[in-house]
Formats: sequence, C-alpha cells, structure tokens
Amino acid sequence: MDPQPGNRGEIRDFLVSRRARITPAQAGLPTSARRRVPGLRREEVAVLAGVSTEWYTRLEKGHIGGVSEDVLDAVARALRLDDDERTYLFDLARSSRQQSRTPSRRRDVRSRPGSSGCSTR
Repeated sequence: MDPQPGNRGEIRDFLVSRRARITPAQAGLPTSARRRVPGLRREEVAVLAGVSTEWYTRLEKGHIGGVSEDVLDAVARALRLDDDERTYLFDLARSSRQQSRTPSRRRDVRSRPGSSGCSTR
C-alpha cells in the first residue's frame, strides 16, 4: 500500500486499531452474529460519538486537520481512549493542522525594466 501523505496513515491505523478492540456488547450496542470487522463498525463509532458516518469515515481516512476539539473528544470517549491515547489523538490532529497550513511559495513579481514602481514627481 502506498504511504499516505503527511500522517494520514498513522491516523488511520490508530483509529482502526482502537475501533477493533471494542465489541458492540462492551459499547452497549446490539450484536449480530455476522460481522465482517473485529470490534465496532465505523457507523457504530459515529453513533456513539454523535457524528455522521461520513464525518467519522473522513476522520479515519486521515482528514483530521480541521476537526474541532469537541469532535475529537467525542471520538475519544466513543473509542474509550485512555489519557495517553487521547493525548496522542489530539497530537495527531494538531500535527495535521500544521501540515495543512503550510503557506504556498510566493512567486517573485518582476517589474518592467526601468520602472521602479514609485513616482519621483
């Protein structure tokens, strides 16, 4: 698999691994006999965190840079993160914000030869 830009792969791996360790029964959700994933489904985490499935899916794909601390806190509670894991999640988000705000390079603006841009009159 190709590495994700920035820390997206790290975010994805972290959230997926934490989601996999919680069973629906532990989360107080109904269980079904047939599950394709270990632990909670994305939809179930979204319900527990009070966000849409699409929003949680974007988070799990590493699009975490613009997420509010309230949403991160809700996800941390839904995934039952301990203090170290919660800090790590917030650090990943902070790091992602810094990467997404890297200013683009400015092009040098050249003036016409002989024009200084200011008037001497």
